[in-house]
Amino acid sequence: MAAPTIDVKNRKAEFEYHLLDRFECGLVLMGSEIKSIRAGGASINEAFCAFAAADLVVRNMQINPYGSNPHFVHEPKRDRKLLLHHTELNKLRRKLKDTGITIVPVRLFIGTSGYAKLEIALAKGKKAFDKRESIKAREVKRDMEREQ
Repeated sequence: MAAPTIDVKNRKAEFEYHLLDRFECGLVLMGSEIKSIRAGGASINEAFCAFAAADLVVRNMQINPYGSNPHFVHEPKRDRKLLLHHTELNKLRRKLKDTGITIVPVRLFIGTSGYAKLEIALAKGKKAFDKRESIKAREVKRDMEREQ
């Protein structure tokens, strides 16, 4: 029996931001956190990425505690270090100096190696008229699918 695929998406990110460049990175997790992710207890809807000293961390990512064992309980919204190459970190640092650019998590998944991976993107905030255009394009696509 195949293990269920874990794919947690941040749907709000594509609506709120123009996603410019995407990166796939690893996460530094505790044992109870990876168990909780595999059980479906993770959310990245309110998460964002920031630099803490020399490291890139994801903040506000919700990973619910796994089970009821009091010895291995982790804090649900703690900062988690992201694993990227130095060249990618330097590129992100340079891009963040531009105005209006931020780093948002787009997708949390279990990779082919069995490790948890986070897809992040450099993003620029959309204006109100851009959001209206996104809604209009989504409705046109939905209507075309209904007709077929």
